[in-house]
Amino acid sequence: MKRVIQLSLVLALFISSFTFKTQDDKLKKSMDAGKGVYNGICMACHLGEGQGIPSVFPPLAKSDYLMKDTDRAIETLIKGLSGEVTVNGTKYNQVMPPTGLDDQDIADVLNYVMNSWGNKAEKMVTKAKVAEVRADLD
Repeated sequence: MKRVIQLSLVLALFISSFTFKTQDDKLKKSMDAGKGVYNGICMACHLGEGQGIPSVFPPLAKSDYLMKDTDRAIETLIKGLSGEVTVNGTKYNQVMPPTGLDDQDIADVLNYVMNSWGNKAEKMVTKAKVAEVRADLD
């Protein structure tokens, strides 16, 4: 009986380490793709290290606003954003137009910014999650 329990534990550790490796690989691949999207679309306003422009464009680096609500971040990339927002205690009131990105590009760029510059997301954003939020907007 003791041997069965030991084998079960070893098997469980093996399977979980494989699962974490697969998730890490998927996140890295998504972040690599997202970096390209970020450089092409987002960097003009939020700058190279996600620092934004003080009092003009909010930071994405160490951003309480970005990290608080993944659905809101997805919606912002789909619909754009206008009106006042407070990021890290500073108010911003500019217009961010809709990005026109597809669901995979939105997932990738969010995985990049939500896991860069001092940000660490609890979960990976998936294409399916973006599609779900998009469907709820219709």
